Amino acid sequence: MTDARHNLVLIGMPGAGKSTLGQSLATALGLGFTDTDALIETREGQTLQAIVDTHGHRALRTLEADTLAALQRRGHVIATGGSAVYSPAAMAALQADGILVHLHADLAVLLERVTDVDTRGLARAADQSLEDLYAEREALYRHYAEISVDVGTQSPAAATRSIIAALNRPQAPRLASPLA
Repeated sequence: MTDARHNLVLIGMPGAGKSTLGQSLATALGLGFTDTDALIETREGQTLQAIVDTHGHRALRTLEADTLAALQRRGHVIATGGSAVYSPAAMAALQADGILVHLHADLAVLLERVTDVDTRGLARAADQSLEDLYAEREALYRHYAEISVDVGTQSPAAATRSIIAALNRPQAPRLASPLA
């Protein structure tokens, strides 16, 4: 791994703000923006929910892992799908030239934000609730994250500033592009 990495990779639960904050961070830092959920939908020609409905949640996880492992980006903020952390190979590929940032939000905040669990295209078993996913995934996010920022109750602008402040801490991994 190089001393300075070229991408900022956002991981976290659905509803934590990966897409929204990813766009905001990309603008603030002068980087490109990639939403891997959108890449999958474009490549597959269907929504994430249609993939889950047709092929099951494990198929979506496989598509996501394959997409992340093959992703060739430099100078981007990358918003991953919430299930990215199920693939050690995909996470290793992302970390090779990216700083992994966990966007944390408490379960209560996520329950308020994610009201479309059955139609959102979540990579979950049919009987899994958002609470179940939270319990299962939080340890994985913390395992992979190099930086974790609690963004749950912050406005997008405040959360963006908090993430940039965390990146500017002396012990934080270095992003090759200058930070705003």
